[in-house]
Amino acid sequence: MAFVEAHGIQKAYCVGGKPLPVLRDLDLTVDRGEMVAIMGASGVGKSTLLHVLGGLDRVDAGTIALDGTVLTTIPDQELVTFRNRHVGFVFQFHHLLPEFNALENAEMPMRIARAPLADARPRAEDLLRRVGLGDRLTHRPGMLSGGEQQRVAVARALVMRPAVLLADEPTGDLDEQTADALHALLRDMHKTFGLTSIIATHNPRLAGACDRTLRLEGGRLTG
Repeated sequence: MAFVEAHGIQKAYCVGGKPLPVLRDLDLTVDRGEMVAIMGASGVGKSTLLHVLGGLDRVDAGTIALDGTVLTTIPDQELVTFRNRHVGFVFQFHHLLPEFNALENAEMPMRIARAPLADARPRAEDLLRRVGLGDRLTHRPGMLSGGEQQRVAVARALVMRPAVLLADEPTGDLDEQTADALHALLRDMHKTFGLTSIIATHNPRLAGACDRTLRLEGGRLTG
């Protein structure tokens, strides 16, 4: 059985009082340990797809299962708990909390899950060192470059040791050199932590580093 399974996914938004279909009977299967790129034009629904796959949003129809857990039928609070424990998210904009330093931002998911500080802090510090920010632990986001802030976001996404990493245009706000460095980091973290990763991107270089590339067009995925 595939690690990520989505079947018959439909999602529409209401625009001007009328439904605007975004995902139309979409199917997706991703094997455990696979790194898959999702490409497509702006506004085609890549972010929407990642949001429903990770339980940030509900589908209108269809089923989604991650490692056998059917996300489309579990109650909202159970979904929140599952998402926090098993899914890591990296977005185009890092969404770091400006009043907290890099270490505090990275450990935040564990603190939200009420993990003891004695567990959260060393795990977050280890991840920040792995992503090359061992000397930036006490720096707040405003003191970090864009690439460094995104590295903090990667550490934060991995601190709960998720099974799945969902990255939405993770290099879209970075220059080419910084983006290439982040590509390498994502691939390294994918292998190191045995992740199953799905990455939405416009960047063909990042897509080329993945195991497989799919294109989202007309609300469906094509290989």
